[in-house]
Amino acid sequence: MSPRKIIIDTDPGQDDAVAILLALASPKEIDVLGITCVAGNVPLALTSKNALMICELAGHTDVPVFAGCDRPLGRELVTAEHVHGETGLNGPTLPDPYMQLQDQHAVDFIIETLRAAAPKSITLCPLGPLTNIATALQRAPEIAEAVDEIVLMGGAYFEVGNITPTAEFNIYVDPQAADIVFKSGISIVVMSLDVTHKALVTPPRNEAFRALGTPVGKAVSEMTDFFERFDKEKYGSEGAPLHDPCVTAYLVDPTLFKGRHINVEIETQSELTMGMTVADWWGVTDRPANALFIKDIDADGFFTLLTERLSRL
Repeated sequence: MSPRKIIIDTDPGQDDAVAILLALASPKEIDVLGITCVAGNVPLALTSKNALMICELAGHTDVPVFAGCDRPLGRELVTAEHVHGETGLNGPTLPDPYMQLQDQHAVDFIIETLRAAAPKSITLCPLGPLTNIATALQRAPEIAEAVDEIVLMGGAYFEVGNITPTAEFNIYVDPQAADIVFKSGISIVVMSLDVTHKALVTPPRNEAFRALGTPVGKAVSEMTDFFERFDKEKYGSEGAPLHDPCVTAYLVDPTLFKGRHINVEIETQSELTMGMTVADWWGVTDRPANALFIKDIDADGFFTLLTERLSRL
């Protein structure tokens, strides 16, 4: 079976970095056509720089990286330096990248790539706010036909919010964009906080990364060393959740995950609940299902896969 052709849309972020590394370490399952960057965890200049550094860390300098939208569709940008540090990749000391960003805008790359693709042949993997994806769909609605699936990290139901009482960060940053994507008619898989909060980097799991004895293993362990301080303090958990690698792990081994096909709507009107993913988990409305909403993960299997794949870089 040929690998899935994907575009990773991202705002790195330590967990974004691990998701990208997993994808690049899995060429039999995943063919990364390009990485498109968006403002989110930190501003666009930093998310773009971070994506370049991650590609260099992985030894995959052939992957084209594109800078995209620097602000949400209709709101001021909210960032998360309080979680990820002022660079977005605090923890390891990585050299400034020698790779260069592509001249083309990320949205133009998405549109051009999908226009040239066969129907349902490319998977979009958004790891941050959905601004780039929504903008592309607005400018060129016909590209939806080329998308096999959108597998995204965002939203929550049982875990409610991590940036407001009701909203998950990626959706909250650009709820208008998320609304466009969820109403697009494209098949969507949602890696919500309900599943990512079960993918915890416990001390033994982080030691397994460090024990790889490679630059990648060292960098990932240092990323999670930094990243986990926030969640340990906030949730009292034994480690940091690796949110975004759930997306790329799903592409490699979907049997690690379980969820339900349900209706998901995005709140865009109320400031009290702005960005809430209104997930009809219990089927109490007659709204048609538009997403596979993931809730459970084989965490041991996930970390076994992740450690093994990172060892290849």
